[in-house]
Amino acid sequence: MTLFKQKITWIGFVGVFVVLIVFGAAMMGSVLGMKPQHLPVALVVADQPAQTAKGKAVAVGEMIKQMLLANEQMPFTFTVIETEAAAREALDEGKYYGALVLPADLSANVSSLMSAQPVQASVSMISNDGLNTQAATVVKQGLGQAMRMVNAELARSMLSQIGSQTEQLSIAVAQALLSPIQVQEEAVHAVGANNASGNAPGLLTQIMWMGSLIAAVILFLARGNARKAGANSWASILAQLGTGVIMIGAASGFLIWMASSWYGMELAHASETWLFLWLAGSMYFLIQSALLNWIGFPAMAIMVLLMFFSMPILNAAPEFLTQTTRDWIYSWTPLRFVADGLREVMYFSGLKAAASNAAIVWSIGGAFLLLLLASGFKKGKASVEASRASAVPAPIN
Repeated sequence: MTLFKQKITWIGFVGVFVVLIVFGAAMMGSVLGMKPQHLPVALVVADQPAQTAKGKAVAVGEMIKQMLLANEQMPFTFTVIETEAAAREALDEGKYYGALVLPADLSANVSSLMSAQPVQASVSMISNDGLNTQAATVVKQGLGQAMRMVNAELARSMLSQIGSQTEQLSIAVAQALLSPIQVQEEAVHAVGANNASGNAPGLLTQIMWMGSLIAAVILFLARGNARKAGANSWASILAQLGTGVIMIGAASGFLIWMASSWYGMELAHASETWLFLWLAGSMYFLIQSALLNWIGFPAMAIMVLLMFFSMPILNAAPEFLTQTTRDWIYSWTPLRFVADGLREVMYFSGLKAAASNAAIVWSIGGAFLLLLLASGFKKGKASVEASRASAVPAPIN
């Protein structure tokens, strides 16, 4: 059959499998093996040892601390912090996905459960939802399970002691023994309504990348037409740059307005989110324009691959990723710094919280700005042809 004699048929056949392998690695390779490992959690042990009515020492806080630190099955790395205020400050700085606070009166209240006047003991479990909702959920589930085990152990111990007593238990004591320690849950840096369960920063990052790519391609073509019409190389680059930044500013503003007005996304710092997104979109535009000016349309393959390899990790906590993914993709992809910066702006304290990621975005954008300007030294096709024409000697009459 003539079709199978065509070389392009077999090239296409091989190409399909190459595309499946590459995009399979991009979309599945970095996420299918994800599991939480070494999630940082703060542990505040303010509890003071107490004594029961019979003079027996009770140190519930120390018992919980040793149990948590010795449990190697939990995917957490605990850091013991002296005070609740220090733990909350660390949560505000994005150092921990959650915290467990054991108050000073924990042991005293637990020991009172076997007295005539029981006082309900409690601990505080704080989840840092804005840092990463998925990781914060794992922390809540893990700490909740650990506290259920603690409650079961305490209830078993107290019941065994009460079994040797002859007096009848009061209803209050019996109810308290069902759950000796009450867990009070609290979420800080909430993600707000219609934020895709905390994944909104990653979504905005991807949409902005696509919008800036369209702007970069259009202005690249426009600059090419201007050069063919005889426009100066430097003037056309400056026009390309200035128009692109203005276009990105308008596009990022529209994206924020659309997300809020059309889809009801709750934005606590809308104007600051727009400014950071404008900065991020400008960086994208500079990367894309520099590559297009130097390589041309083959650069589209690089940019498409960059987007597809970055997409799966934008909303993932780094502790969920394999070491290979963290080293080879997460550590350097520009889209990750944008997603992290947007998360800090949207869920923490605005632009001041994103200072570190903003500086990185500025640095990357500055490097590609220089590369874009340097493309002015590159001779275009028209310039090369003009140079060759001028080098041909004039005919002798």
